[in-house]
Amino acid sequence: MEEWHLYLVRTRAGALYTGVAKDVDRRLVEHDGSKGKGAKYLRSKGPFKLTYQARIGSRALALKVEAGVKRLSKQKKEELVAAKPKREELLKILAIQSSA
Repeated sequence: MEEWHLYLVRTRAGALYTGVAKDVDRRLVEHDGSKGKGAKYLRSKGPFKLTYQARIGSRALALKVEAGVKRLSKQKKEELVAAKPKREELLKILAIQSSA
C-alpha cells in the first residue's frame, strides 16, 4: 500500500497551506521550484516552512483528511500545528473513520 502524508506549510506571509503527497520533501521542492509543478496558490508566496506532517496511509483517506483540515478555521489549524497529533488523534479530531 502506498503511504500518503498530510502536510501543512507556512508561507512567508504566515498563511497555512494544506496538501497531501507520497513524498513530502519532493513536493515541497516542487512548490518552491519554478517549473510549474507546485500549487498555483503558493506561487510567489515562498519561502515555505513545513509546520506539520502526518503519515495517513491510503490516497483516499489522505484526501478525506486534507478536505477536513481545509474546512477548519485558521485558529483550529494553528491548534493542530501546535499539537502535532499522530494519525489516529488527527482522525478523531476530524471525525473521520479509518478503514485501515
